[in-house]
Amino acid sequence: MTNRVRAVECKKFENGQFSNRPDLVVVEEPMEIRIGFGSKDLRQQRAIAVTMRTPGHDLELAAGFLFTEGIISSYGDLLSIKYCTESGKNAEEKNVIRAEIRPDVAVNLKQADRNFYTTSACGVCGKSSIEAIETGCQPVVKTFVLDKAIVEQLPEKLRSAQAIFEHTGGLHAAGLFSKAGDLLLLREDVGRHNATDKVIGAALMKGIVPLADHMLMLSGRISFELVQKAAMAGIPVVAAVGAPSTLAIDLAVKMNMMLCGFIREGRFTVYTGQDQMV
Repeated sequence: MTNRVRAVECKKFENGQFSNRPDLVVVEEPMEIRIGFGSKDLRQQRAIAVTMRTPGHDLELAAGFLFTEGIISSYGDLLSIKYCTESGKNAEEKNVIRAEIRPDVAVNLKQADRNFYTTSACGVCGKSSIEAIETGCQPVVKTFVLDKAIVEQLPEKLRSAQAIFEHTGGLHAAGLFSKAGDLLLLREDVGRHNATDKVIGAALMKGIVPLADHMLMLSGRISFELVQKAAMAGIPVVAAVGAPSTLAIDLAVKMNMMLCGFIREGRFTVYTGQDQMV
C-alpha cells in the first residue's frame, strides 16, 4: 500500500478551530501503455494510451485496457507484458508498461491509433471519432437468474473489502462477484474505469474470461464505458451504488445485460433485465 497512499500535512477544521494534522491521500500518477506488434522481422512499437491511475496492479490494468478496448482478444495474444525499463529513468520505470503482442495476431490499427488519453475523472477521452467509442462487443450470454437478496448484500461486501478506501476515502472500487454473491476479485483506483480494467485484467490473466457466471459491482455510477467494458468480458450483470446514464442503459439493453443501481439500505432499482431477477 506504500506506493498508493502518501502522508501530507494539512489543517483540519473542527469544533470551531484549526489544528495541524497529517492525513493520508491517495496517489495519482500517469501510466503509459505501449505495445509491440507485427511480424518477427518487422516489429513496430507504439504508445497507445496514457491513463491517470493509482499505482498497483499495473499489469492487470494494462492487460484489461488492451482487452476491453478490443486491441487483444485474449491474454494468449500477448508474448509478454512488463514494466519498461529502457529509459534508464527511475521515475519512469514503474509508470510505463510495454505489452508485446504475438506476431500472428493481427492488431487493429484503427483501435490502436485512437490517441487515447484517460483521466481519473471521466475515463477515455480524445478518441478520434464518435465511431471509435464503440469497441464492437457482442451481446452477453445470461446463464443464471439473480436472487434479489444477493443484490442487497453487494455494496457492504464491496465496501468492507476496500482496504485503501478505509485510509483515504478517495478511491473507487470494482468487485467481481460470483452469481452466488461471493466476492472473487476487488481492485481500487482513483479512476472508476481503471478499477474495472484492473478487475477484468486480473480475470483475463487467470484465464476465466468470458465471465458469464459473474457480476460486476461498482462503488460509483454506471457509465456507458463501464457497461461496454463489462460486455467485452461477457459479464451479464452490472450493479452499483450510483445511477446509470441513458447511454449505459441503452447499451445494456443492446448487450442483453442487467443493470442495477442505487443499491443501498435494502433498496435498489433494476433498469434493464428485470426478467432475470427473482
